[in-house]
Amino acid sequence: MLKYIGKRFLISLVTIWAIITIVFFLMRLMPGGPFDGEKLTPQIKANMEAKYGMDKPVLEQYGMYMKNLVQGDFGESMTFKGRSVTDTIAKSFPASAKIGGVAVGMAVITGIILGVLAALKNGKWPDKLIVFISTLCITIPSFVIGAVLIYVLAVQLGLLPATGFGEWENYVMPCMALAAAPLSFITRLTRSKLIDVLKADYIRTAKAKGLSKTTIIFKHALRNSLIPIVTYIGPLIASILTGSFVTEKIFAIPGLGNEFVQSVTNRDYSMLLGVTIFYGTMLVFFAFFVDVIYVLIDPRIKLQDAEV
Repeated sequence: MLKYIGKRFLISLVTIWAIITIVFFLMRLMPGGPFDGEKLTPQIKANMEAKYGMDKPVLEQYGMYMKNLVQGDFGESMTFKGRSVTDTIAKSFPASAKIGGVAVGMAVITGIILGVLAALKNGKWPDKLIVFISTLCITIPSFVIGAVLIYVLAVQLGLLPATGFGEWENYVMPCMALAAAPLSFITRLTRSKLIDVLKADYIRTAKAKGLSKTTIIFKHALRNSLIPIVTYIGPLIASILTGSFVTEKIFAIPGLGNEFVQSVTNRDYSMLLGVTIFYGTMLVFFAFFVDVIYVLIDPRIKLQDAEV
């Protein structure tokens, strides 16, 4: 098992390096620059480029950035003077993580429960209703759901505040908007996989032995249905925790997604690169975490990997 984890860890490190390298050079290929939109004289612009090392060859800039990155330094914002990228991420990420954590919990728990219910009522009206609602929620973007929630719950009914962050009321609508699509996907995935598993021979054997329906579903069938769900949950956690860009903008949440939108608008290379690397690293980390969970759920995966 240690060999399997070590191999996956090395692959994760190489993937993170590739993300950093590709994003760095793609940003340098973008038209314009961080100081082109400002009314600066040629001399001031040259001084600003020299300050951030942008007057040097691209490969030299890459080497300098990687050297600083190894030391944990993401650089300084090119738009807001004296604003460290590391400090910005550290201050904005907790807001995204709080909203995202609640949304992920809602999506996973509710999605699995609804998926199990739909599978057990396969073909009946509860199943059809759950499938209809989940299909509808998957097709509607989160920012549209967020706008509808604001109009209904905040403007028309006055039950919840439209924007803000800090009180429990501020969590309800953003979490519902973020959780709607993944909850629906998990519901459909759980339902589909569980229906297939319940038709397996070992489930028939368990029924023949007289095991209770609850034991069969939760101890045998559901466990073997979790692998595709775990596959989806890994990237889901990374994407939601690091912030949904448009949703945070709609609800005025001071999270990482808001910082990403501002960095793109301002062409702030340092901030944009730092946030993208942070997001990519989170994504790779949770993918690695999922690989480890695989082995705990189904040890055969480790053996198959060794054979390959």
